[in-house]
Amino acid sequence: MKKILITGAAGQIGSELTEQLRNQYGNQNVIAAIHSNSNKKASITKPFCTLDIRDQYSLQDIVKQYEIDSIFHLASLLSAKAEQNPQLAWEVNVNGLMNVLEVARQNNCGIFFPSSIGAFGPGTPRDNTPQITIQRPNNIYGISKLSGELLCDYYYNRYAIDTRGLRYPGIISYQALPGGGTTDYAVHMFYAALQTKQYDCYLKPETRLDMMYMPDALNAAINLMQADSKKLQHRNAYNVTAMSFTPQELANEIKKHISNFEVNYQIDPTRQAIADSWPNHMDDSAARQEWGWQPSYILSSMVEDMLQQLEKKLNN
Repeated sequence: MKKILITGAAGQIGSELTEQLRNQYGNQNVIAAIHSNSNKKASITKPFCTLDIRDQYSLQDIVKQYEIDSIFHLASLLSAKAEQNPQLAWEVNVNGLMNVLEVARQNNCGIFFPSSIGAFGPGTPRDNTPQITIQRPNNIYGISKLSGELLCDYYYNRYAIDTRGLRYPGIISYQALPGGGTTDYAVHMFYAALQTKQYDCYLKPETRLDMMYMPDALNAAINLMQADSKKLQHRNAYNVTAMSFTPQELANEIKKHISNFEVNYQIDPTRQAIADSWPNHMDDSAARQEWGWQPSYILSSMVEDMLQQLEKKLNN
């Protein structure tokens, strides 16, 4: 990677990935692309550009102008927001990716595409979900992510475009707020624990889902893109995870640090239905074997660091 473009650079993952890649490759070699309607423009440092991922011509101009050779494509509507507007979700998540792949084909760029546990479905084995298994998602976010996996495979096999991707679990971060996903409850729970000592959770207390702390999520993306291409057999949809827990288990771990924290449960049927269609825990042995994936955080160490870092942020 020499010149990198990050789409969705103002999002939860994109904002932190931009910073980490700039630390590794230099500010001028990492271009942050954000939507013109983003309210985070003031927080994005140069070089940056505005981009609607549905506009292939603007994307082409940016790739040529900055001589981009690698694209981290993070622009996406997340699960809960996608379900509110399925047509827009398809335009952004699928047509937007198609634009990225076409521009990459024309300019010989490598691609990182984040898929998700949402690409599975209610018929998928929920425990130790295999790398290759049945995938029949029943919501538009999952359908768009599965379509993305297949499109990336197609462009690799048809055009030899170096496409690579991960199936991310829920991501937890103290820096940027999440943007409308089903697993967002975990981040909101930390804020509530520190600010009000009380949280109303929209998922059932026993809802088990895979999760990952942001430092591990960033390292997974970068390490995959730096890996030897010849070793990548599954390349476009690696299962990766770090921990698996329920809202009740997370609350109990937080209570070890904030004893008077209380959680109530007011179930959102839409988000609960999405969560119920996702795995309890993925088998990520393919990623470990093919490119050395290894998370650094488990539930206890993540909770301790998250509370410390978020408390500093809120005090400032």
